[in-house]
Amino acid sequence: MRVFRLCGCLFVLWSSLAHAAEPATLPSRDDGVSQRRIAVTIDDLPWQRLNEKAVAGLPDWHARLMAQLRRADVPVVGFVNEGKLEVDGVVQPERVQMLRDWRDAGYELGNHTYGHVDLHEVGLPAFKAEILKGERVLRPLLAERGAVPRWFRHPYLRAGRTPDDRAALAAFLDAHGYRVAPVTVDNGEWVWAFAYANVLARTASSDRDATLDRLRKGYVPYMLNKLDYYERQSQALLGHALPQVWLMHANELNAVAFADLVDGARRRGYRFVSLEEAMRDPAYRRGEEGYNGRFGPSWLHRWAMAEKKPKDFYAGEPSVPKWVMDLAGVDGE
Repeated sequence: MRVFRLCGCLFVLWSSLAHAAEPATLPSRDDGVSQRRIAVTIDDLPWQRLNEKAVAGLPDWHARLMAQLRRADVPVVGFVNEGKLEVDGVVQPERVQMLRDWRDAGYELGNHTYGHVDLHEVGLPAFKAEILKGERVLRPLLAERGAVPRWFRHPYLRAGRTPDDRAALAAFLDAHGYRVAPVTVDNGEWVWAFAYANVLARTASSDRDATLDRLRKGYVPYMLNKLDYYERQSQALLGHALPQVWLMHANELNAVAFADLVDGARRRGYRFVSLEEAMRDPAYRRGEEGYNGRFGPSWLHRWAMAEKKPKDFYAGEPSVPKWVMDLAGVDGE
């Protein structure tokens, strides 16, 4: 009897662990068209952290990321920090060419401010100046193909700490032809990417390749678990599967894992759509309402705060494992 009970307990434990390791299977309506839709946005073009450090083999990494994007074959809006086009104040033609590669591949380019500045630190007047400075190359680059920048993404997703500031910024953006690109599937992708870049920079060692492989293989299920979490949040808050907006960055990790991530989302029944299509959902008319804090949470959580949802509404969000944060050299997401 004791052996039978022990086996039963072990089976329950094994089943729990197995389900914990797999993202949940979520319901969707069977009407011939997937109700799960998602738009991809990629920040910090031409390359993440390029203003902080040299990226060894940057042309090769850029080519690998472009190859991943081609393989994935999804609409993308890339958001540019023009400060990363410069070295000692001089625009580098090879970095501008990286943007041309995005444009020529059919991806839309938006404004992410010149220097990736924090609105809550620099204040509204300086932030407006950063937006205009962030289109000095971008606007003529797009004009070569008869286009204009029309999407804006707040660095750190910090959109203003008062309704007045948010309204003033919205009026400024509208006057300059921009729409705000929200984020609903927020995540710690940047932590995984920092860890990956840090391991890449190591002198070759016996465990270097194994650690890179472990990061790549762990990154994809982490991101899919985040996707599942925010779909549940959408259902709980809005009563339907909101067309999501996914946040990622131009970095070495996505240069090796982006297409696998897209494949994983497709296996869950997601259809990849343009940012324009995703934002046709009426929920996006809420804008950034409901959040006056210093950080930059998902728009879904901003709307939940506007409805004064209890603390337990936000429970269950997947987090970056500590071993990844240790490799990234950060204390949290």
